[in-house]
Amino acid sequence: MGKPTGFIEWKRQLPKRIDVADRLQNYDEIYQTQSRTQTMEQGGRCMDCGVPVCQQGCPLGNMIPDWNDYVYRDRWKRAYERLVATNNFPEFTGRLCPAPCEEACVLSINQDPVTIEQIEKEIIEHAFAEGWVKASALAPRSGKRVAIVGSGPAGMAAAQQLNIAGHSVTVFEADDKCGGLLRYGIPDFKLAKRVIDRRLSLMQSEGIELQTSTPVGVSPSWTDLQRDYDALLIATGAQKARELDCPGRELQGVHQAMEFLSRQNRIVAGTVAASDDHQSAKGKRVVILGGGDTGADCLGTCHRQGASEVIQIELFPAPPTERPANNPWPQWPMVLRTSSSHQEGGTREFAAMTTELIGEDGQLKALRLVRVEIVSGSPTPIAGSEFEIAADMLLLAIGFTGPKTEALTQQLKLELTPRGAIWTDKNFRSSVEGVYCAGDSCRGASLIVWAIADGREAARAIDQALRGEEVPHLPTKGRDCFYGGR
Repeated sequence: MGKPTGFIEWKRQLPKRIDVADRLQNYDEIYQTQSRTQTMEQGGRCMDCGVPVCQQGCPLGNMIPDWNDYVYRDRWKRAYERLVATNNFPEFTGRLCPAPCEEACVLSINQDPVTIEQIEKEIIEHAFAEGWVKASALAPRSGKRVAIVGSGPAGMAAAQQLNIAGHSVTVFEADDKCGGLLRYGIPDFKLAKRVIDRRLSLMQSEGIELQTSTPVGVSPSWTDLQRDYDALLIATGAQKARELDCPGRELQGVHQAMEFLSRQNRIVAGTVAASDDHQSAKGKRVVILGGGDTGADCLGTCHRQGASEVIQIELFPAPPTERPANNPWPQWPMVLRTSSSHQEGGTREFAAMTTELIGEDGQLKALRLVRVEIVSGSPTPIAGSEFEIAADMLLLAIGFTGPKTEALTQQLKLELTPRGAIWTDKNFRSSVEGVYCAGDSCRGASLIVWAIADGREAARAIDQALRGEEVPHLPTKGRDCFYGGR
């Protein structure tokens, strides 16, 4: 284990964030560098519990106590080897994952958990700096070809695993660059796009073919890929944004969150010219509907664009600041969460439902809302509690309803779930022979760590089917990926 008394001697410590006044001037990542010594101490807080609940809390089954111990003992290369045995992209999860492992950490019972996510990021960045992260040697080719549609974390993880297994992999991406929502949905202040490009370059060096600006379903068609490849994996994500159903939705100034975030990411990338147009928050009173990560990303982006005022509205009442008695460890704690964007400014409204958007000459001017209370689990309007909020721009960050399936169902006749996701069995096989699905397009909108896990598991199922073997060739998760002794 780490240091037996480490969790007593050292408190949880994350790297400092860049001062708000400075970071609002750019879209750089917000965290300062953590020293090697600090990271080693944080690894030493891990108790190597008899039952590593953190590992069970991670969808990838990451061997967390192992690499915490290696970091504490200054054995970084072994820590790196343990980390990448189960996680293809720790540089992504170390920045973006909400860390269910930390909530499952035994220390979370009555203390602050181990900084698992930050240690993960420090390990992989140290490995890149030391030159340990290299393109894998090209495995003997199986003669089988696999098409993967979608280059988000699920598609990328599946591509890497199938390539390791010896299959020839082509990834199709409709956008101009690969990365999916990692590239055009996550702001640069949370994930610098050079981090994605660094990984994609490695994947190409490993022999994976990336085809961008290729809208599958149009050219080529889904049936073209099904015919030309030995297996087809759909990893297109949950692209359909939930809509606001109330009068005034058609007014100018109302935008889906992903349209807003994508535009700004393209501006930062230099592919779209910055301008004070209708999609810019500069000088505007902005309201954000939705209190999740997407809403927080919009909040941070509005601050950097120079909004005059930002209000974030959530439908449900504010959760407690501490874990309630009916929500015990190791359940996911239903508590109030604040992000770096909330630290930067803006206000939050809770328990409010939008009933109408008010405009003037076709332009949004205000939202009409009503207070709600929870009755039988559902938000119910409170009579006489109506109020208005002035707004020049409204961003809808109220979630996603599922994948875009029109072309899929027309061309492949795929079966869908009652909620509109792509139906799969436990092995990620769709209702059509040779067609698989992984990530948000079958699971529903979820976490990056689940997308990577699904991509790995789908690759395992595809590889097993292509080989015609009863015993899977690719590893699954946790100890199945074990590298050997300490």
